[in-house]
Amino acid sequence: MFVDWLAAFFVTQAVEVPIYAHALRHRGGSRFALAFLASLVTHPIVFFLSPAWIPSSYVAGVIVAEAFAVAAEAVYLRALGVSKPVSVAVAANLTSTALGLALRALFNWP
Repeated sequence: MFVDWLAAFFVTQAVEVPIYAHALRHRGGSRFALAFLASLVTHPIVFFLSPAWIPSSYVAGVIVAEAFAVAAEAVYLRALGVSKPVSVAVAANLTSTALGLALRALFNWP
C-alpha cells in the first residue's frame, strides 16, 4: 500500500507543486518548498483515511477527500498570503485528481 501511495503522491506533487509555486511567487526562493508542503500534509490523510470516511462508493470518497484537501490547502495558502487561495487550491486539486483518475482508467496506475 505504501508503494501505491508513493506513486500517487509523486503524481500529485508533479502537478500541484508548479501550480502552488506560481501562486507563491511573491515568497521568493522558498516557494517550491512551501508548495511541496501544501499537499504533503493532506495527501496521506486523503489516501489512507478517506476510504474509511465514505465507505459507500469510490466516487463519493473521492469527492469528500478532495473537498477536504481543497479546504485544508486553501487555509494553508491563505496563511501564506496567496490571493484567491480557494481558487488556487481548487485548480491544483482538480488538475491532479483528473490526471490521477485518467492514469488509473488508462493504465491502472497509480
